[in-house]
Amino acid sequence: MNVMTIHGRDAGKLMAQARFAVVPLGSIEYHGPHSPLGTDVLLAQGFAERIDPDLQPLVYPPIPYTACPGKTRDYPGTISIRPSVFIEYLTDLTEGICSSGIRRILLLNAHDANMGPSRTVAEAVTAQYPDAGFLLVNWWQMVETGLMERKGLFHGTAGRGHGGPYEMSAVKAMHPGLVEVSDSDVELDSCPPLSPLPYVLVEGKPRGWDGYTGRIKQTSLEAGKVIVEEASRQMNMLIRNWLK
Repeated sequence: MNVMTIHGRDAGKLMAQARFAVVPLGSIEYHGPHSPLGTDVLLAQGFAERIDPDLQPLVYPPIPYTACPGKTRDYPGTISIRPSVFIEYLTDLTEGICSSGIRRILLLNAHDANMGPSRTVAEAVTAQYPDAGFLLVNWWQMVETGLMERKGLFHGTAGRGHGGPYEMSAVKAMHPGLVEVSDSDVELDSCPPLSPLPYVLVEGKPRGWDGYTGRIKQTSLEAGKVIVEEASRQMNMLIRNWLK
């Protein structure tokens, strides 16, 4: 159920039937010469549309304007909102959802820089609404690392990275005509991980970077279909467990 299509006379009844709200989080950000500026919006909205309707979601419009990191800010087309402004905006939005009676909110994220602000908002809003619960899902984490290599779809790379073949194959599966890798587009290898353990590394301009990274010529519709199918399956399983 999409909130955009609900009539005012039916709003109270239909919103009471929803088990949770979905807020897709994207960005308007440069993803390389081969990729649309709305990549993250398209992915966030696309995965929101793949939530099992039997779970009774109420889907809100995606948020397109969010904070972007310094490493993409100066590339053409990127629009960056100050993190403090985004936090206040998302706080007001989610408090509005809570005030309508919905107490479970899925923040369905497609932009790395949204993770910190989203966690901050969830902590603040649950202080105001102690019976509320947030689930933050980063779609790209819904597929096991290494799956694509094992399936023979990526070679010598996991494909991960901003504007890389993992992300752009997913966009291609949803919107086949929007990803166009040309012979002149440069392939860039990101740095190997510093540790197998989780960590956060923030740099203004990492090595192997020009507003995007990755062996982008391995982008394919076939890989995208596998990624989207698996991410959607895992996402829906996670939501079911949350609702239980």
